[in-house]
Amino acid sequence: MAKSTLSFVCQNCGAAYSRWQGKCEACGEWNTLAEEDTTGATSAPVSLRSKRKGRTFQLESLTGKTIDAPRLSSGMTELDRVTGGGFVRGSILLVGGDPGIGKSTLLTQATAMMARAGHRAVYISGEEAVAQVRLRAERLGLADAPVQLASETSVEDIISTLSEGAVPRLIVIDSIQTMWTDTVESAPGTVTQVRASAQALIRFAKKSGAAIILVGHVTKDGQIAGPRVVEHMVDAVLSFEGEGSQQFRILRAVKNRFGPTDEIGVFEMTGLGLREVTNPSELFLSERDLGSPGTAVFAGIEGTRPVLVEMQALVAPTSLGTPRRAVVGWDPSRLSMVLAVLEAHCGV
Repeated sequence: MAKSTLSFVCQNCGAAYSRWQGKCEACGEWNTLAEEDTTGATSAPVSLRSKRKGRTFQLESLTGKTIDAPRLSSGMTELDRVTGGGFVRGSILLVGGDPGIGKSTLLTQATAMMARAGHRAVYISGEEAVAQVRLRAERLGLADAPVQLASETSVEDIISTLSEGAVPRLIVIDSIQTMWTDTVESAPGTVTQVRASAQALIRFAKKSGAAIILVGHVTKDGQIAGPRVVEHMVDAVLSFEGEGSQQFRILRAVKNRFGPTDEIGVFEMTGLGLREVTNPSELFLSERDLGSPGTAVFAGIEGTRPVLVEMQALVAPTSLGTPRRAVVGWDPSRLSMVLAVLEAHCGV
């Protein structure tokens, strides 16, 4: 029997320690260390493990014919813009966002559109029952889409089921923190399980050619929970952002091996799901009052799309001895730099 090595692993950043301590020195979080088997050993005896020799493989040169990766459109223009033109066969995408921001709604709409286009799309939920996913689809008006649903958390069972029949073009795993595999002896959601489950799904995607989207939980500071190594393993990391009290959502790419990372997708949350906003400038300037003083329109570039944003300045008298400058929606350090340049060159 292989001897297991136990250590204390931070469930926020994946740092390992030989003994327990209250605060993780790597990320600064408190009470996030849990005891885990970091060797990933299974209960199989050593005598049953394969002892084959390594095989030789052919080495290639840098010169040769390069073929662009074939892409499959999701049916949503804003989603295709962020991914670089669609989903690449065999790619793995990690989508993160705050709870209730609309990740499941976005992916439900994407799988439904691909299924209506004649592609096999599978939605596997580890947090909701099939009936709950159906209720969301009915609310979005997508109940007639031929999406294949399942509520399962075992990675081995998922891969075995998906290997039968035609290869799915799109697979959604919601979420990776609920998956578990028999290859490691840890509880679901731990760093070891998340890393091992993601690795098994990545191997299946590369072997079968199916595009897989992994949904990831986020911490209180907006970072995707679990080990950062998962972000390095996947091909693209997408962040779904927005305020819970506002109806607008922004999808941006933090990492993308097959496309740019400076494009954004703008959505509006409505009663029938997410609506794509193809012209954000019109949206941001729709309620602008031309007669109001202290306002100006700023032209910015997000990827290949120019975005017009209104900036407002408000000045009010204060009874304090030291005036205070505050800014909302803008970096205070950048604002100070802009004002310093204006004062130096324009005499403002």
